[in-house]
Amino acid sequence: MLFRFLSSGRDFDSLTEKEMLALAISSEEEDSRIYAAYADRLRDDFPASAAMFEGMAAEEDEHRRLLIDRYAARFGNLIVPVRREHVRGFITRRPVWLMAELNLDRVRAQAWEMEHDASRFYAHAAERSEDADTRRLLGDLARAERDHEKRAERLEGAMLGEGARASESETAKRNFVLTYVQPGLAGLMDGSVSTLAPIFAAAFATGDTWATLQVGLAASVGAGISMGFTEAASDDGKLTGRGSPVKRGFASGIMTTLGGLGHALPYLIPHFQTATTLAIVLVFIELWVIAWIQKRFMETPFWRAAAQVVLGGGLVFAAGVLIGSL
Repeated sequence: MLFRFLSSGRDFDSLTEKEMLALAISSEEEDSRIYAAYADRLRDDFPASAAMFEGMAAEEDEHRRLLIDRYAARFGNLIVPVRREHVRGFITRRPVWLMAELNLDRVRAQAWEMEHDASRFYAHAAERSEDADTRRLLGDLARAERDHEKRAERLEGAMLGEGARASESETAKRNFVLTYVQPGLAGLMDGSVSTLAPIFAAAFATGDTWATLQVGLAASVGAGISMGFTEAASDDGKLTGRGSPVKRGFASGIMTTLGGLGHALPYLIPHFQTATTLAIVLVFIELWVIAWIQKRFMETPFWRAAAQVVLGGGLVFAAGVLIGSL
């Protein structure tokens, strides 16, 4: 079984010219389909980028046609079924197009990587070819792939004007905010503020750092689980455009837990006065950080965000201290 696994596939240098051309044809077909898939997935939110990838798919399809013509002229119309996975160490494509939500920068980066890999393949294949016309075609395709990044940049410039770039950038920012920032911010606020009362009530009621830490851990983890499930179940994102409910749930749950742990973990320090002082300082920092995040991603005026978060958090903190001191 192990021998079969290790021996699967052919070395590239062992391929005949017939098999190399067949491999090139199947590779161009796959790359064309990948670009077409990107165009289809991006069309609704990023129409200009979709048009760019449609143009790149058309170029790959033209390369495929040239290769098929050359193959038919030399070896007939029956193309040997050789694919990437049949050749050891050959170009692989990470299935970015299968991601639930496409990252535009990652898609474009993979496109440039695909052209670079194809250029190297054609250059190496041209060196091995002994037929003048085939060698010329492979060399031309290697040069075309090397130049494709520049042509793609020109195509991108033609398709993506300043207005389109700004629009797509705004859409990408909006998607990120809706999927991660809003749920995460809501979780961070909930975790930071709602756990203040139980943690400091326990601290001032018991004067025991270990008991306070236990209460803080329980409150933080419990709040995180609750917020995560609540966010994930709130809507599936299809109508609101808020993205994957699982991603939103994780963002909300994790940030809720972290918000509570920020002022619970200082009670790992056995000295009560030191632990409480550090926790209070961290609470102050947390609340101002939340206010900054609201300004940065939610476009809330800073002082309004500060008044909401810091004032609200201060009241909850005071309630916890008061109850714990009774």
